[in-house]
Amino acid sequence: MNKAIETKKVKVQEIAEKFKAAASVVVVDYRGLNVSQVTELRKQLREAGVEFKVYKNSLTRRATEIAGVDGINESLVGPNAVAFSNDDVIAPAKIINDFAKKNEQLEIKVGIIEGTVASAEDVKALAELPSREGLLSMLLSVLQAPMRNFALATKAVAEQKEEQGA
Repeated sequence: MNKAIETKKVKVQEIAEKFKAAASVVVVDYRGLNVSQVTELRKQLREAGVEFKVYKNSLTRRATEIAGVDGINESLVGPNAVAFSNDDVIAPAKIINDFAKKNEQLEIKVGIIEGTVASAEDVKALAELPSREGLLSMLLSVLQAPMRNFALATKAVAEQKEEQGA
């Protein structure tokens, strides 16, 4: 008995460390997915550097209390899986949201974005944002537009002067 309690305490501490270290966390209900669908989801998440685990709800509740994110505890009912991402805030939300569109059985329950509890709607909204690369390319095009316009205006003035001189 005592050994089992010690093992659970270690597991709770391990889960709490994952919650503390994660840039974003997404909790999903995976009821209704078959093994091949869950395997495909795990593969997609693993490729993006996201850890996808199934823990007992009681252990997860204790871990969230230790990590200070116990606002998600009311959502920890039924079979849940938790996706942890330490680097990319958007990756787990985007991958899970895209997968949920194709597989309606997968339900996003709640998330934690940079330490703040987020509703399922917030997680879905985050998933709709462009990726970091997409945002950077948008920023670059915005920064280039004035220079491009200035170059075109300068060229037009030069061509006009050439025509007047000829």
